[in-house]
Amino acid sequence: MISAAASPNPVTATPNPGSFGDILSEALRYWEPRRIAYNLLLTGIVLGWIGFTWPHFRSALTWSSLLPLFVLAVLANVCYCAAYLADIPLQYSAYRIGWRRWRWALWVLGSLLASAMAYYWIADEIYPAVS
Repeated sequence: MISAAASPNPVTATPNPGSFGDILSEALRYWEPRRIAYNLLLTGIVLGWIGFTWPHFRSALTWSSLLPLFVLAVLANVCYCAAYLADIPLQYSAYRIGWRRWRWALWVLGSLLASAMAYYWIADEIYPAVS
């Protein structure tokens, strides 16, 4: 006779997530290649604004404008790191298997939010200030 304690319930049992190093390595393998697409998306928005409104932005493209642009790019990448704040705890949770199948949705929603913020920032803060 097999006791109930000896055989785990396959519905509620979750595999051992492993050590923190394993979880972090898996998170890095998932999120870092997608950072390239994220940065390309935001770069496309900026280049699109510059391209479609070229005569207007001509005066704004100076050497002194590179530092603020660099700072905004760094801040966008710091915001991208927020995905780890959601990913790592969820990999330790009971929802680990489902989370791995659906974390692409976090990337899509985060990228859409970043795109909306970049578009807004250019349209409302930068575009009107350029002479």
